[in-house]
Amino acid sequence: MRSIWNGAVSFGLVSIPIKLVNATESHTVSFRQIHTEDGGRIRYRKVCELEDREVTQAEIGKAYEDADGTIIPITDEDLAHLPLPTAKTIDIVAFVPADRIDPLQMENAYYLAASGAPAAKPYTLLREALKRSRKVAIAKFALRGRERLGMLRVVDDVIAMHGLLWPDEIRVPQGVAPDVDVTVRDKELDLADALMDTLGEVDIQDLHDEYREALEEVIAAKAAGEAPPEAPEPAPGGKVLDLMAALEKSVRAAKRSRGEEVGEEAGEPAEETEETEEAEVRHLPRGKRAGAAAKKTTAGKQAPAAKKTAAKKTTAAAKKSTSKAQSSRSAKKAASTAKSTAKKTPAKKTASRKRTA
Repeated sequence: MRSIWNGAVSFGLVSIPIKLVNATESHTVSFRQIHTEDGGRIRYRKVCELEDREVTQAEIGKAYEDADGTIIPITDEDLAHLPLPTAKTIDIVAFVPADRIDPLQMENAYYLAASGAPAAKPYTLLREALKRSRKVAIAKFALRGRERLGMLRVVDDVIAMHGLLWPDEIRVPQGVAPDVDVTVRDKELDLADALMDTLGEVDIQDLHDEYREALEEVIAAKAAGEAPPEAPEPAPGGKVLDLMAALEKSVRAAKRSRGEEVGEEAGEPAEETEETEEAEVRHLPRGKRAGAAAKKTTAGKQAPAAKKTAAKKTTAAAKKSTSKAQSSRSAKKAASTAKSTAKKTPAKKTASRKRTA
């Protein structure tokens, strides 16, 4: 990796020659400005306003514009002789626990590479000291024309440095929080906790830029003379959601995405509608949305057949029940007739005997 700054880390009386390299890279898709009528590139030319002519990069320098418009030229030599000990040195000023650093302060990240064999021993010493203390080093350094604040920590076997904003560069979040009184119930917090537990942790390596991927698909389609992929329908907005119902559905959707069986632990489930099912599908990671949508389509196709089968079963059961009822009534009627006949027979025999006597 190409170094962007050469200097040393000052660790008390120990000096560690190092090279500073960028620890991150951008994968953002860049666009060019064009003339929409003919597709020609729009370019900017650097023109001197006094001579009204384009100038080369070698003719361009730096200057500070005063409040009254006065231009004060500043040369690279002027900057090289700044009366700062941090001009070529990352000066460690303190060691503090990592949780003392507010993530709001963090800016760009860099790797510190040991510069040459003599730097290996002090570099390793500082790295191991940071590991054992479980602290981070706070340092001051100068880069790109200004003094900055930095935080040194260990990443694997390398010392990394995060640029930090100065404390007075962090805005106070005044007027940002909701200005209305809101009461959050324990049950709502329980559901929020359940959702957090269900979503669980994630391997950051599995996350990727879906926007960039979709943009690359559009560019590839346009380059091949094909129609770009259609955008999915936007989520319905402007609706007031029931917070409890939304939390319950979110828990169920998260469990489905993890392949877990969905019970009713989160409370009595609200009636499932097409909109809530679509919302649960949108809640899934992009890679699982297609499968969920396919299942939904298959279920939609199978539903009419399932209804017909259920109706046939219901009709057959009804007929069977009716037949049993009729058989039962016939049996009762036959039994009643037989009983009546049995009673009349003895009476006839008694009458016959009296007439004989």
